[in-house]
Amino acid sequence: MKPTGRLTGAAWLSAPEVGAVMAALTASGAVARFVGGCVRDTLAGRAVGDKDIATSDPPDTVLRLLEAAGLKAIPTGLEHGTVTAVANHVPFEITTLRHDVETDGRHARVAFTGDWLADAARRDFTMNALYADLDGTYYDPFDGAADLAAGRVRFVGDAETRIREDVLRILRFFRFHAHFGHGAPEAEGFAACRRLANLLPTLSGERVAAELLKLLNAPEPASTVALMTEAGILAAILPEAGAPERLRALVTVEGIMAGADPIRRLAALVDGGASAANAVCGRLRLSNAQRERLARLVAPPVRPDPEWNARTARGWLYRLGAETFRDLVLLAWAGAIAARGESPRGEAEGWRALLGLAETWRAPRLPIGGEDVMTLGVASGPEVGRLLGEVEAWWIEGDFQAGRAQALEQLARIVEKGKGRS
Repeated sequence: MKPTGRLTGAAWLSAPEVGAVMAALTASGAVARFVGGCVRDTLAGRAVGDKDIATSDPPDTVLRLLEAAGLKAIPTGLEHGTVTAVANHVPFEITTLRHDVETDGRHARVAFTGDWLADAARRDFTMNALYADLDGTYYDPFDGAADLAAGRVRFVGDAETRIREDVLRILRFFRFHAHFGHGAPEAEGFAACRRLANLLPTLSGERVAAELLKLLNAPEPASTVALMTEAGILAAILPEAGAPERLRALVTVEGIMAGADPIRRLAALVDGGASAANAVCGRLRLSNAQRERLARLVAPPVRPDPEWNARTARGWLYRLGAETFRDLVLLAWAGAIAARGESPRGEAEGWRALLGLAETWRAPRLPIGGEDVMTLGVASGPEVGRLLGEVEAWWIEGDFQAGRAQALEQLARIVEKGKGRS
C-alpha cells in the first residue's frame, strides 16, 4: 500500500501507552499500523475510542514481543490472530494480517498473511479499511476517506460477496449509515442488503441486538430505520416494530432533559404491549436488566398525562422511580407528537414540568418500617409487607405529608381493623 496523507489532530498518537505498544510490536522489525475506527474517526474529526492495531507478525510472536516489553498480553482470539495488549490500563486489540479461507455467513476461517492489501480487501467498508503509522501517515487503498467525507457507506469490493461472508454486515451497513451517512444510502450496498435480507434470521440474537442498539444510539436513527423498513430489514429482525414516527419524535424530546438511550428508543419502536416486548426480548437475547426495562416501557403501569397535578405526578414518580418515570414521560410525549404532529404550547409545558419534577424532586422515605408492624403483635412474614403496603398507599395518597406519629396511628388502625375481621 502507498501512503495517502497525514492525519491531523491525532493527539492520541502521542500517548505514552500508544508508543509503548507500538515500540514492542516493531522491536523485531515487523510493521504495525493502526487500523479501522481510530483512523476513520480521526479523519472525521470525532472522538477516538478503541485503538486497534494490525501487524505482519503472527500471534505467537506478538505475545512474545509484548511480554518481553513488560506489557500485559492476553490471547483473546489466537485462531483469528488476535491478541489484546494492556498498557497503562488501556487495552489494544492487535490482529495479524489475514485473509479469509472459508466463510459461512456467520464465521470465517482465516489464514495469516504479510499482504496489507489482502487484509484490507477482507474488511467490510472502505471507511474501515484505513491504516495509519505511529507518525500519522495513513493508507487508504479503497478511497475510504473520500467516502467518509461524502457520508457514503460503501462496501469493499462486491457488496453481495461481502454480505455472504458475514450476514451481520447488512445491519452494519445501516448502523454505519446512521452514524456516518448523509442523504441516500450507497445504491449498490442498499440493493444488496435488500436482496439478502432473508439471510438475517441465520444470525444469533445477541449479534443482532448489539448492532441494533448501536444503530439506535446514533444522533438521528429514525431516517435509517425508515430505510430498513423499506428494504425489508426491520421486518426480518424486529417484526414488532411500528412506524418510526414515534422514534423520530422521541429523539427530538430527548434533547430537552435526557440524552440518547437505545433501550428507550427500542421501546418507541415496539408495538403490541407485553407480548410484543417478551417476543423482542427473547429473540434478541437481551440481558435481564434490559428485558425488565423494555417490558416496563412497552407495557407501562400508567401512561403519563401532561395535565397531571403535582400531587398525582409525585405519587407516580415515587412508585416508578426517576428513571422509569422520565422514560415514560418522554415516550408518552413522543407518542402524542407522532399522533398529532406537534404539541400545543400548554401541553408541552406540562410535559416539561413532569421532566423537571423527575430531575428535582427527591422521594421521601416511608416513616415506619417492619419492626413497627411486629411491635403490634404481627408475626414476621408476608403480612408485615402487606400492612406496610397499606400504610404506604395511604401515605402516598396524602402527598407524603404524614410524619411518623401519624403513620403509626394509621398502622394501628389498620391492624385493629384486621383483628375485627378475623
